[in-house]
Amino acid sequence: TTPRAIDAAQPFDFESKARKKIEKSRTLTIGIVGFGNFGQFLAKRFVKCGHDVIATSRGDYYATASELGVAYYRDPDDFCEAHPDVVIFATSILSTETTINAFPTQRLRRNTLVCDVLSVKQFPKQLFLTKLPENFDIVCLHPMFGPDSGKGSWKDLPLVYDKVRVGEEKKRRDRVDRLLGIFEQEGCRMVEMSCEEHDIQAASSQFITHTVGRMLGTMEMKETTINTKGYESLLSLVNNTYNDSFDLYYGLFMYNKNATQELNRLEAAFNEVKGELFDRLHTLIRDDIFE
Repeated sequence: TTPRAIDAAQPFDFESKARKKIEKSRTLTIGIVGFGNFGQFLAKRFVKCGHDVIATSRGDYYATASELGVAYYRDPDDFCEAHPDVVIFATSILSTETTINAFPTQRLRRNTLVCDVLSVKQFPKQLFLTKLPENFDIVCLHPMFGPDSGKGSWKDLPLVYDKVRVGEEKKRRDRVDRLLGIFEQEGCRMVEMSCEEHDIQAASSQFITHTVGRMLGTMEMKETTINTKGYESLLSLVNNTYNDSFDLYYGLFMYNKNATQELNRLEAAFNEVKGELFDRLHTLIRDDIFE
């Protein structure tokens, strides 16, 4: 290689290094606590988007993590000492408080960004504000999709978020933007909403959906040879809800203070419809209809 060729190559080499430096500055190290189905689902997409992912959980997920390109730490102390930029708790609703209480947050960087992905939002918000160090940033997330509905494109799937507490420094605000940017770049419909408003809306949508699905699942509805579109929609509802663990459903009820009111409204509506049917029977003798 001639000196002239080397000189000519230097600007390109500089540009390449500069580009890599910029790309590296945009890369987050994301730590996932709870490496079950949902944790793995998120990890896979984060890795695909070019971020470094580490994980910890109660079980042995070394092999699974390795396949996904994730560094796995069985010991949460080692996980924390890897100093992730972001820590996402992907635990079940019922186990989150126990996990937080036992988690060695003091080993994390002092301004770590901590998130959750629970289906209820006021509960983790209050838990984080109470249990986490005051200098930690907090963003509550609810990806309103999962491994089934989000296995392909995330286009138009809703991501609800609340920036509960974020430091004033530019690099801390940029870190939040980079995390949310992952979902935005994947096509999610970004919905900024307070945790309180989320739970009000979720009680009348998500919780009622799961309740009706469980009721129909308990009825053991079956396919028929004359399915209508409406009936197929009900079967689809059962498939999307009844297979979820009861712990998930119980968590939606227990940790959303609006759920009891919605359950009472559902029961009242059922009784009203049932009452209309039986009131009509007062003017008809059903047996006469079939004679």
